[in-house]
Amino acid sequence: MYHCFVIIKCEDGYYDIVFMDIQMPRMNGYDATRAIRAMHRNYCRQVPIVAMTANAFAEDVQAAKTVGMNEHIAKPLDLRILARTLKRWLSKE
Repeated sequence: MYHCFVIIKCEDGYYDIVFMDIQMPRMNGYDATRAIRAMHRNYCRQVPIVAMTANAFAEDVQAAKTVGMNEHIAKPLDLRILARTLKRWLSKE
């Protein structure tokens, strides 16, 4: 589903983590993250959002963090980095 508002309609805690593509057809990942973070629910403000994109320059990483993403992972994926990221954001129970 390309629409970011699926997370808004779900119950709190439904998603443990969101992997956000930056270049999507209807709404880019920056705008989708801004929309999620702007919702008046703690869950939407706190769920970890990780950029997954081929855009891997320092300014791309900064742009992701500026809009409220927690992490940035460059494509093609390095499974070690993915595993570290999952451990970091999913082990905060």
